[in-house]
Amino acid sequence: MTTVTRSMDMFMKGKAKQVITEEVIVSKRYVDEEGNPIPFVLKAIDTKRIEDLQDECTIPQVKKGKKVGETVDWKRFAARLAVESTVFPNFKDAELLASYGVVDPCDLLKEILCVGGEYAELVQAVQRVNGFDTDFEELVDDAKN
Repeated sequence: MTTVTRSMDMFMKGKAKQVITEEVIVSKRYVDEEGNPIPFVLKAIDTKRIEDLQDECTIPQVKKGKKVGETVDWKRFAARLAVESTVFPNFKDAELLASYGVVDPCDLLKEILCVGGEYAELVQAVQRVNGFDTDFEELVDDAKN
């Protein structure tokens, strides 16, 4: 029987691999000077921020003036996660928001990726970058519809 040495050293702060960015082509409509599609740059966000986004997208369920539960607005969550995970383009850029006449970065995201397949491509890439499994993909499929 082989014994495995279990050491906590590899879990010490600073030992984890750095989160890397990933370039993804989500639209063929945005091209550089040479006509090549411009990749979006994605980066995973930390668990705490994901939980905060989920909390921000949670809606209380009220019956007869009493809170009886709550539900997550998965469409909104998918959009917020995409905004937070996208390094480039920066959907929070004031000049970019103003050019589309919107204030909410989620609205900007949907304006820029107004073709449904583009938006779906970004949402799927964001899920993958953040390490979500197929169960979450099913939720996002619902969000796309």
